[in-house]
Amino acid sequence: MRRRMRAHRLGAVLPLVLVAATAVPLPAAADPAPPVSALTKSVQGTGSPAGHGATANWVIGYEDHATTTGAATITDAVGAGQAYQSGSLHAPPGWTPQWSTDGTTFTGTEPASGVTAVRATNPAAGPDSTQLSGALTPPVQAVTTATGGDGFSPILYRTPGGVLQAWNIYHHSGATTPKVVCTELATGARCPGGPWPKVLNTAPGPLGTLGAGDITSPMIEQYVRDPAAPAKVYYPGFTATSAGVGCLDLAAAANCGFWPLAALGGSPPVNSLTGFVESGGNLYGIVSSGAVICWTIATQSACAGQPYAPILPAANQPYVYGAVTVVAGKVFGSTAAPGTGLQPALGCFDPATNAPCAGWASSRPTGPAGNVTYNAYTAFSTTGAPVGACSSTSGSDDVTTCYALDGSALPAPPGAAALAANVIVFNPEVVTDPNGHLRSYLPVWSGGIAGAALCHDWTTASACAGLPPQITHPNAAGGNTRDYGYAYDPPSGCLIGLGDAGVLFSMDPITGATPCVRSGGQVTLKPGDFYCDGGSHVQGYTAARLTGVDPANVDFAASRVTVVDQDGAVVPTPGFAPDGSVDLTGVSVAAHPSITVTTTLVLHSAAGFSGSLVVDFAGDAPQLCFRTVIAADCTVTSVANTAAGTDSTGSFTSNTVTLPVAPGAACTPKVTVEKEICTASHPAQCGPGGAGPWAKQAPVGLLGVLAASAYWRITVTNHGPVGITSAQVVDSVEPSCQTGPFTLQAGQVKQVYCATYALLNLFPITNKAKVTYVPVNVPPGTPPSATDWSSAKACSLLCAL
Repeated sequence: MRRRMRAHRLGAVLPLVLVAATAVPLPAAADPAPPVSALTKSVQGTGSPAGHGATANWVIGYEDHATTTGAATITDAVGAGQAYQSGSLHAPPGWTPQWSTDGTTFTGTEPASGVTAVRATNPAAGPDSTQLSGALTPPVQAVTTATGGDGFSPILYRTPGGVLQAWNIYHHSGATTPKVVCTELATGARCPGGPWPKVLNTAPGPLGTLGAGDITSPMIEQYVRDPAAPAKVYYPGFTATSAGVGCLDLAAAANCGFWPLAALGGSPPVNSLTGFVESGGNLYGIVSSGAVICWTIATQSACAGQPYAPILPAANQPYVYGAVTVVAGKVFGSTAAPGTGLQPALGCFDPATNAPCAGWASSRPTGPAGNVTYNAYTAFSTTGAPVGACSSTSGSDDVTTCYALDGSALPAPPGAAALAANVIVFNPEVVTDPNGHLRSYLPVWSGGIAGAALCHDWTTASACAGLPPQITHPNAAGGNTRDYGYAYDPPSGCLIGLGDAGVLFSMDPITGATPCVRSGGQVTLKPGDFYCDGGSHVQGYTAARLTGVDPANVDFAASRVTVVDQDGAVVPTPGFAPDGSVDLTGVSVAAHPSITVTTTLVLHSAAGFSGSLVVDFAGDAPQLCFRTVIAADCTVTSVANTAAGTDSTGSFTSNTVTLPVAPGAACTPKVTVEKEICTASHPAQCGPGGAGPWAKQAPVGLLGVLAASAYWRITVTNHGPVGITSAQVVDSVEPSCQTGPFTLQAGQVKQVYCATYALLNLFPITNKAKVTYVPVNVPPGTPPSATDWSSAKACSLLCAL
């Protein structure tokens, strides 16, 4: 402001300067300062004035005027006369909520009580505050990344910041052996929180903090993600006494429990297990006795009646050789007992009856005696419908056998059926390719194969077009990968492999190339989550775009972008524009209140790749909200809140909102009036502070002694609990008794003294008084309240007619 005033004064003296012989050039005008971001505070849910005990929803709108991306913080102290309502803090997407009990130290975990201030932070606030971004996964740079042990199959987890991690649990490892390891795929480095690997424990708690491990891993590991919390993974394991379900929380890097399902020992013996798969909200696996075990995800408890009757022959082996798969709700399981002379077999369990499937009273053989199996996988029709199960067995004569749901034979995938002796096969990863074909990628090794994938196209009932019969990985560990399992990453479109060699590697499922030179990102945007006052603030989606990416390095013709809504339905949208943007203005927010945008990018080069996927919408400034409960204390007559913020534009504060609080029934003042007459014989005793005595009626003849005058005392008492204002004493007879306006706090007393002179009437005079008043903090315009009348009588010659 001072700069503008100075320039104005220079303009005012300009004519004088021009008159001089030599003109003096004016300094260049300073550029206007960029606008500072702003906060707008409001309150809702109470009306004005609010009542004691009411819940106020404080709303802070954040108008971001920053021109660059940077950290932003919004802080709001809980004002006097109110208490924070637990669980009420709402931060817009991309912001991290925090709480404080002292106003200065903030934590990311809400305290059980005593919150005095709230805060939300955003490390990457920027010019567009109505957007969300997710990191694009860099291609797997390290094509050979050691996991430190005999990993089985990778478990992929993308952190909230977009970092793609590969977790795995070493198989057939003892209880105390460190066996769980996490790797960041973009760099090949171990995840934060090392050293890795760490032990697994039955007790919940952070990995590596609970002492010696007490969970042994089986030969074949199959994992199930919790549908309500995908960062939680359920895995098969056993302790010294039982086989059951273990829980690994990838987000927290923590154990999250163990639930025993079958006691070890017995006859036939239970000494290990395989699985799990999910059907109808339950996990299913098979123990070495051939019995089916079952656990319900929602209740985290064993299914009623489990373990169920065996569907497979008992295999008294140190480990279960076999796997499980789900086919149209039925659970198929395989087993083998190498060295016992038993044939490997496939059985079927029906969760609807908790018994073998119809037509499967006994298991079916899948290969010659002595063969071993590590797999059971779903067979699909050419339309993609699950129609049966297959098991590939290994030995002196590799055999792949498939059965339909009714137990009849199905043709085996030709690639698996053509394998040479002693090639071992593991469970496939199933992927839908860009043409909509359903493919199974089976990991194989041994029997002369150092590590490879077989790709079967169920849509064409043949080997996958454009790929070799055996997809090897010469660029990863020299091809010595000894493949166990793959995990598909939809955002990037890459398969991540792991095997007996203990190395992670990537494979392009379309070309078979290693490494997979692809990238991908995924962002879920729900514009309504940016607001918390119940209003209408969203105008529409705008665009998805790639930032930090050189468009020349992307093969947009081979890349793809998909948009699905909150129900998983595909939303038609244009493809990539040449600059890497996708127009979303045609997507209706009303029809699709939430969308998930997934990009799969095929790159020309993996060198130096970085970038983000950004999805935004047009709408009002995002909001931070929290609720407080107004104290029931009658002394609270108003509450107020002011928010403060900082971002790359500087520091700023919101407007202060002051909410008046009206007294409720418990805060209505009790006011009384007592009208009395002085009965003393001397007037000096009847004035302010006089001893009186005072009574409700003066005796006959007293007025004559007092020179025919009546001396009155009016006592006004505010018994509380709140004060009164605009109080007026109203007197029915004597104008001099009328007093006001005055205020009277709770517990205070006011006395008014007045007199009526020359009372020569024969008859008595009854004088009445009352008080009108307004309780403090009532809404403007509230009519006054009034006490009851109080009376006293002055007698002359008669006191009664």
